[in-house]
Amino acid sequence: MAAGGNDIEIRLATTDDDRLGVYRLRYRVFQGEFGSTGAGVDHDRKTESDIFDSHAEHLIIVDRELSRGSRDHIVGTCRLLTSKSATASGPGYYSATEFDLGPLLKQNACLLEVGRTCLLPAYRNGATLYTLWTGLADYVLNHGIQILFGVASYHGTDPEPFRQSLSYLHHHHLAPPRLRVTSRDCRDWQSILLPPGSIDRRAALASTPPLIKTYLRLGGSIGHGAFIDTEFRTVDVCILLDTRQMHQSRRAAFESKSGAGS
Repeated sequence: MAAGGNDIEIRLATTDDDRLGVYRLRYRVFQGEFGSTGAGVDHDRKTESDIFDSHAEHLIIVDRELSRGSRDHIVGTCRLLTSKSATASGPGYYSATEFDLGPLLKQNACLLEVGRTCLLPAYRNGATLYTLWTGLADYVLNHGIQILFGVASYHGTDPEPFRQSLSYLHHHHLAPPRLRVTSRDCRDWQSILLPPGSIDRRAALASTPPLIKTYLRLGGSIGHGAFIDTEFRTVDVCILLDTRQMHQSRRAAFESKSGAGS
């Protein structure tokens, strides 16, 4: 499925070169840019991977002008882990290492964890994000996914610069109790939160990562608390999107991303 111009293609990884390209891209972004020290960082091979990857599918954005032989043909990616893949013989969900997923796992629903999303700097724009979302929406609709979730990150391990955004999300976009997963590290959460009257909405949204804002526009919500990931040097929240509960106008917008419903 081509999107985003003649030289850009979005599809699932299908070959060993594709998967290696995914891991190389993640190394360039997570280690090269943000200094990740995670156990899956391999400096010799210049890759980043973990135990969840072999059980997942990988959505990739390919720039056709880049050489596939270099294994650097992939400029964007996200990891897709379905409930079947995670629980049948797999290691579970990555998000469970940071959040108690108990309420979510009690739902009688087809789940999809979306993670390890990254783009090369030159491709971090609205058009490429739209392309990525097009592929994700297509996958969701084709596989009957009912609830999407996953960790979304602010870069840096000090939550102070993100207090406006984190407080705004907590007071205005907290997940309903039936889906409200909880951070495994909420010790200082109340001290981080600002009271509703102290939140500058414009400043809060300005400091909210684009991917999180995309989910919010579609009716997404967040779990309780944040998790400081010292290995990836991020402050993480858990995003949840129940496609069954989406307002009709939002669902129409979601489906239009993949061309469905037209």
